[in-house]
Amino acid sequence: MGIGDIWNLVALQPMTNVLIVLSHYLFSNFGLAIIALTIIVNGLMLPLTLKQIRATKAMQGLQPKLTELQKKYVKDRQKLAQEQMKLYKESGLSPAGCLVPLVIQMPIWIALYQSIMRLLAVTPEDFLVLSQSLYSWPLVYSTLPLGGKFLWLNLASADPYLLLPILVGGTMWVQQKMVTLITVDPKQQAQNRLMLWMMPLMFGFFTLQFSSGLALFWVTSSVIRIVIQYFVTGWGGLIPERTGKQAAQDKKRKQQWPGFKKHP
Repeated sequence: MGIGDIWNLVALQPMTNVLIVLSHYLFSNFGLAIIALTIIVNGLMLPLTLKQIRATKAMQGLQPKLTELQKKYVKDRQKLAQEQMKLYKESGLSPAGCLVPLVIQMPIWIALYQSIMRLLAVTPEDFLVLSQSLYSWPLVYSTLPLGGKFLWLNLASADPYLLLPILVGGTMWVQQKMVTLITVDPKQQAQNRLMLWMMPLMFGFFTLQFSSGLALFWVTSSVIRIVIQYFVTGWGGLIPERTGKQAAQDKKRKQQWPGFKKHP
């Protein structure tokens, strides 16, 4: 049995058949099935997601100290690496703590993506591939073929009104902004700005090319991550905290002007 067969057996087949069953119980609506399965998968991966968010938040707390080390050992890269590892060890953190949960989640997202694409089969060859992934459940065969209509969308093709690309890019921008590390390092700031705009624009562009079913999955995932991120860290980088100097100025204005309200 090859790697492709194993992947199909343990990932694609379960995901594909669960989507069909969900569609059956959700009024034969494949769009609702995509949303429901995305919510279920996010729920199952919640412990990993929380671990990733908390690790990222902890890394943000270390950022001022890391910046000091970068300035102190700007000409000694080896010493800088040693001091950074020492700081991570003392704080009980590891840079991999932010990445490992994400790496573990990636195969699940890939399986969900491929399952959606299989179920949106439009050619005889696609249907042949889909037939090889179906369980011999009467419910599965009685539910097929799945309807491709959801709201104004044809889930097998791109959104003609461009609303989904905007939603995909917008929700990914909000999510990325919330997790952007606050730093005083100009190089890091430039890199953060690049990532803040590059990922949303790239996925928004992909949405112009890919099926609306996949875009629906992306939007749902981003909204769920925004909600989780908010309950763990608040709005994060979306609404930067005011500095001590700004807070003191607010307090002084409030004393001088009773009607003054502090802005977030």
